[in-house]
Amino acid sequence: MTQPVLALSGVSRSFGPIEVLHSVDIALQPGRVHALIGENGAGKSTTMKIMAGYQPASSGTILLNGQPATFATMGEAEAQGISMIHQEFNLAEHLSVEQNIFLGRELKRYGLLNKPAMRARTRALLERLQCTVSPDRLISSLSNSDKQMVEIAKALLRDTSVLIMDEPTAVLTRTETAVLLDQVRALRDHGTAVLFTSHKLDEVKAIADDLTIMRDGTVVWSGPASELDEGQMAEAMVGREMSTLYPPKDGTPGAVVLEVAGLSVPGYAEDISFSLRKGEILGVAGLIGAGRTETFEGLAGLRPAQGAVKIKGQAVTIRDPRDALDLGLAYLTEDRKTRGLLLQKGMRENLTLQALRQFSRWLVDKRAEERALDTAVAEFDIRGSRSVIVGSLSGGNQQKLLFAKTMLSDPDILVIDEPTRGIDIGTKQQMYQFIRKLAAEGRAIIVISSEMQEVIGLSDRVLVMRRGRIAGELAGDTLTEDAIVRLAMGVGASAPVRETA
Repeated sequence: MTQPVLALSGVSRSFGPIEVLHSVDIALQPGRVHALIGENGAGKSTTMKIMAGYQPASSGTILLNGQPATFATMGEAEAQGISMIHQEFNLAEHLSVEQNIFLGRELKRYGLLNKPAMRARTRALLERLQCTVSPDRLISSLSNSDKQMVEIAKALLRDTSVLIMDEPTAVLTRTETAVLLDQVRALRDHGTAVLFTSHKLDEVKAIADDLTIMRDGTVVWSGPASELDEGQMAEAMVGREMSTLYPPKDGTPGAVVLEVAGLSVPGYAEDISFSLRKGEILGVAGLIGAGRTETFEGLAGLRPAQGAVKIKGQAVTIRDPRDALDLGLAYLTEDRKTRGLLLQKGMRENLTLQALRQFSRWLVDKRAEERALDTAVAEFDIRGSRSVIVGSLSGGNQQKLLFAKTMLSDPDILVIDEPTRGIDIGTKQQMYQFIRKLAAEGRAIIVISSEMQEVIGLSDRVLVMRRGRIAGELAGDTLTEDAIVRLAMGVGASAPVRETA
């Protein structure tokens, strides 16, 4: 090994009397990808922020090219060639793609902005990432995956010797992820040291040269990534054996509780028909853009939709989410940060917001809210101080809180969109247990997921969508990754949709 370009030696970090990092050692080598993995709350984000100048260390040493260094701000770290792509977007929503990429680094000519040069460079960066977004598009109009590509383009613009990437693929499609990993390899081959975090262990296995695993603020394993397989990585992260990631499918579905016929969501989905039984988990798979989310937003009253819907044998009309909730149908959004939670509020306010009528006559009964929060914290294992805003919680604890919030209305039918996006393997296991437990209680559940192993491991049946329509249904021995891909891509024979009413 050559001399590390950036390293932490015995670094600890405390917030008040609480120490969250305990004597962490990690070294980044030039021309190598170093993966940093661990459960939410393991200390990964704090470690990365110290390395990138966003937070100071409480003790220990930061070494830059073998010499002790301190970074008072992230600007000082960037000046030394250290850049960080955050899990949360750091973009000006009211500015264009081009303006965001060059914000604070504008090119000038004769004292004026050199717009042609910036336009040409922006196009070149986007083409390198195989991103077709126009430089003129406002950030506010972009999808999350396109916003991530803009963040990556910003990083590529800099003369970076160390690139720290915090969950860069969390909102990317499989194709976009492949493009990103190719860019990471190109940066590595150019001599850049890359620190890469991801909850997707197959990505870690595919991209990492070196690996550090953290648990509870401590490094529990460090060495060549080739020495561990994905199962061993997961077990080191959580400190327990992970062979039972998915609970057994040992329930027997009961009577039909939801019947949908000819549901259409203008511009997104057409002629969607299916049924759902009590105690059943129905998976929904398909490629990004297949209309999965939009279909079930339409069903839940979040989008205009037409079609026939029956709940427990009775024809119903769902015009808005309140109608859906009153009928016992709840929708858990895929986007917890902008559509599911109020990040600047506390746990109590978030938990009871959707079911506020239960806690108020003339005034909100805060004691009743606190009792409900006590129950939610215990039932869903939500970890974190009640005094902090929800935006400060880890992704896994935010997802648990969103789950608890949705369940507070006690729905009989639950639609869960991307239940484990951006959360660690240990919290995933908990979420799968929660979902299967709800089904065992007799609730009917629909799970929309982009992870094929997840939809296969959880579901009793799976509907595969393609171009806004149901391409087929899979169950039992027919429920395989190959079968899902074939239906999603429109190749091979389509499996017929079986009526289960």
